[in-house]
Amino acid sequence: MTSKDKNQVQGEGDYESNRRYVESVKEFVQAGKVDEAARNAQPASPADEQQMQNAERAGESHSKGEDPASKRAPPRKP
Repeated sequence: MTSKDKNQVQGEGDYESNRRYVESVKEFVQAGKVDEAARNAQPASPADEQQMQNAERAGESHSKGEDPASKRAPPRKP
């Protein structure tokens, strides 16, 4: 395997796709589009809101739970 092949790992380790994704998120945020996107994502009706809540519950039912590390306090400085 050449070094070029190692840099093009596919799947969860696809570094090039991750780089493009991170760059596109930065551009989106810097362009000031976050607030508009959040407003556009709001449910248009009570039925839409119920459907979104049902989808969230369905997704959570497949989750293994929150990563316990995310609740740890940051390390204290000496």
